[in-house]
Amino acid sequence: MSNRKYMELAIELAEKARGFTNPNPLVGAVIVKEDRIIGRGYHEKYGQLHAERNALASCTEDPKGAVMYVTLEPCCHYGKTPPCTEAIIAGGLSKVFIGSRDPNPLVSGKGVKMLQNAGIEVTTDFMKEECDALNPVFFHFIIHQTPYVVMKYAMTMDGKIATVTGASKWITGEKARENVHRDRHHYAAIMAGKGTIIKDDPLLTCRMNGGKHPIRIICDSQLTIPITAKVVTTTAEAATIIATSCRDKDRQQPYIDQGCRILEIPLSADNHLSLPHLMKDLAADGIDSILLEGGGALNWSALEAGIVNKVQTYIAPKIFGGETAKTPVAGVGVALPSQAYQLVNPKFTAMGDDILIESEVLPCSQE
Repeated sequence: MSNRKYMELAIELAEKARGFTNPNPLVGAVIVKEDRIIGRGYHEKYGQLHAERNALASCTEDPKGAVMYVTLEPCCHYGKTPPCTEAIIAGGLSKVFIGSRDPNPLVSGKGVKMLQNAGIEVTTDFMKEECDALNPVFFHFIIHQTPYVVMKYAMTMDGKIATVTGASKWITGEKARENVHRDRHHYAAIMAGKGTIIKDDPLLTCRMNGGKHPIRIICDSQLTIPITAKVVTTTAEAATIIATSCRDKDRQQPYIDQGCRILEIPLSADNHLSLPHLMKDLAADGIDSILLEGGGALNWSALEAGIVNKVQTYIAPKIFGGETAKTPVAGVGVALPSQAYQLVNPKFTAMGDDILIESEVLPCSQE
């Protein structure tokens, strides 16, 4: 096998843990000796051993003189687990291929230097693009200290998220809906507005076999969602955080009694919850990623606040029509095409009869 094949295997291993390592990165490692794989491992769950240590522990023979292929720069500091650089050095490896650099200031460049100082040959940025693709959430969270936000919606080919009567189940087919539940497992939290809760009373849980439920974040400035809402009454199944500007402790208490957590968030200039403030508070709790499943109003507010990093648009081959039928993004909109929120690096994926378009968001150019 070639060096690329070994790193590709390390990437495949890393992917196995998607959804279980947050806020840690996805990392895979393969150990090769005399063109034979003697060890492999990945970071399986937050708080557990890192990929490099798992790979070393799995070795079928002495790794002395072997080569390691690892998707992310090995850590060199004590956290929940001991530094991986120590284990690599102690294992007597002769060479390490590293995919991504770790932006964490506790690690960045230091892991490489420590290995080199121990006499280990290090190749960095090997298959960097492929390895970087594993961890956009981790990189964003470490660099910006805010959650990576993915705005997701499903619409018809004429851009409607519901009919004129408000009916919306179901716009997309089964394969698209299954993918949504996979993403609910992948991301740390899911966010919706009070309008979605009042209208649809969703659970906002993950219904994928073996998946984990995201933390549910509800934006409700006046604290008006029903105490009987499913997101309120099922906190034993999945955690719920209600972000509100309401400081009335008597009004908060019934939700707290049901197991909800209340986050008091100030209002922005337009009298909506300050989403940047909310993002900072959530990041402080270790929430590294959010799947935004809001309605048009919350989606617009999120774009305006500059918190959206990626947009997922599921398009179904249907037409609803109707001048008053709702669209994915509401608000006041922009006045000129030149003021549009620009989306870049589009990726197209067929989901049965539906199409998923994923794009990254660039800041709006206010001309």
